[in-house]
Amino acid sequence: MENSPVSRLLSLDAMRGFTIAAMIMVNFPGHEDFVFPTLRHTKWNGLTFTDLIAPTFLFIVGVSIAFAYSKQLNAPKWPLYRKIVVRSLKIFAVGMFLNMLPDFNLPDLRYTGTLHRIAIVFLVCAVLYLNTNWKQQLGTGIAILVLYWLALTTIPTPGTGQVVLEPGMNLAAWVDQQYLPGKMWQGNWDPEGILSTFPSIVTTITGMLAGRLMLRSLPPNEKSNCLFTAGFATAALGYFWGLIFPVNENLWTSSFVLVTSGFAAMLLGALYYLVDIRGNRKSIAPGVIFGANAITAYVLADILALIFYVMPVGGDTLNHHAVHALSQTGMDPRLASMLYALFFVCINFIPAWLLYQKRLFIKL
Repeated sequence: MENSPVSRLLSLDAMRGFTIAAMIMVNFPGHEDFVFPTLRHTKWNGLTFTDLIAPTFLFIVGVSIAFAYSKQLNAPKWPLYRKIVVRSLKIFAVGMFLNMLPDFNLPDLRYTGTLHRIAIVFLVCAVLYLNTNWKQQLGTGIAILVLYWLALTTIPTPGTGQVVLEPGMNLAAWVDQQYLPGKMWQGNWDPEGILSTFPSIVTTITGMLAGRLMLRSLPPNEKSNCLFTAGFATAALGYFWGLIFPVNENLWTSSFVLVTSGFAAMLLGALYYLVDIRGNRKSIAPGVIFGANAITAYVLADILALIFYVMPVGGDTLNHHAVHALSQTGMDPRLASMLYALFFVCINFIPAWLLYQKRLFIKL
């Protein structure tokens, strides 16, 4: 069956925007000491709401790759490669700039992070999409997940003689200690390190496969049903794989890829049904606005945080003042912290809304 003409999915724009809003909310609680457990990353094995955000965004990157390049599969490749490389370098450079904030301490600089991973994964997956069919992409994803599982569960960590998956003692941590430059997020290991980048590529491959499905000439209801069914099956497979290879965002384990990609596929299927099929568009307007300049909104949040979280006012920062004031009313400090985080999301919505009103879409 031939591909249908490429059309813009409001559901995908909204999903991207709400994902960025959620990312800002969990990255900037009102007070680091007062956070609901599900709004924190798991310390090691397990899954929280926060753990779902980054893989959902990478899944969206994959869907977007399919929509962006589906009509260019037969076009000359080198001009496309140049654009892909330039865009990846720009995203990586912005990630490095954010890592230098607020004091530009170069000796203590971290070379990894959310934008760095997005840049690398986009580069690899965009080139992969332009040169392979869906079966080859699926095979590549399966091979990476299986090899990663075997590597972490059968190869002893050098220097210990043991196969371990504990923080800072596993094979991925050892590779980072040997080859990752700069500061690591957790001292002797990094959740966005070298080995864990490989399964994160598979997260985006699953998005590419979902994008290919959305581009097929199928009835809309069938697309929604396929996304939801495939997502449920993928998440279930990830759950059972997790019984022997735990669901773990820090290692980005193979089971984590399947569980989170399954969730993202079901979410996209549900939004596609509600928004693009049923036409329920008013409720998703904030997501569309955030999604139109998603990475810009993410970058602005880090910059605006210098005012709302870093700059001292009256002996303390604005966020601590606000949480303390709300707590004094008898409110749970964790709720106060979450409300301030939501307030900060709203602050970031203002420039996103202004850009959207002026039809300015900043593409890195």
